[in-house]
Amino acid sequence: MPLQNRVTPFGEIVAIAQRGTFTGNRGIIHDPATKTLLKRRWTTKAWLICVCEFRGRRRAVMGGRSWTELFFLDEAVALAAGHRPCFFCRRADAEAFRQAWARGRRVSPPRAPEMDAVLHAERLDHGDKRMHPIQANPRDLPDGAVIAADGHAYTLAAGRAFRWTPHGYDRPAEIPRAGALVTPPSTLGALRAGYRPMLHPDMEAMRTATTHV
Repeated sequence: MPLQNRVTPFGEIVAIAQRGTFTGNRGIIHDPATKTLLKRRWTTKAWLICVCEFRGRRRAVMGGRSWTELFFLDEAVALAAGHRPCFFCRRADAEAFRQAWARGRRVSPPRAPEMDAVLHAERLDHGDKRMHPIQANPRDLPDGAVIAADGHAYTLAAGRAFRWTPHGYDRPAEIPRAGALVTPPSTLGALRAGYRPMLHPDMEAMRTATTHV
């Protein structure tokens, strides 16, 4: 049975068999004896996005009283859930995100805790996922932005929408009439300012297959 450690674009932590391309954490939120989550869903404002492999290090998932390993389908999903790149295992990406964040908000490049404080306010609403109004035509949103429509989350890429499912992304479709923005506004600003999140490789394969049909 899968562990409850996969994160949806809406920030929920669920038990599904979906394989992730990124890991990350929100602090220690599990019991290592049972490998189950505690009641809290975070213990720190630093919600990180990490690589699954780093310098050959191996971790037993939920095996100790260290940070709780969470998994994301791709970086767009992790960003939508309110996480940011880790400065330890993803230094170059984290710095690129920080610089884009600064350009998007027209501020000096912030320290990591400053970004975390802003994101914490933007991603949560009394403990639930905070949704945001879309201030533009969804077709004008940058690649990697995630929107919500009819209860589903869609990652946008190359003018198409990819619906997130427990099994991975659906085939590309027309961008739906969106009900809300799932990606936090500050992160959206970073995407607009040039940060390029790593999207799931299946996206390009599906787009190519659709083009050739």
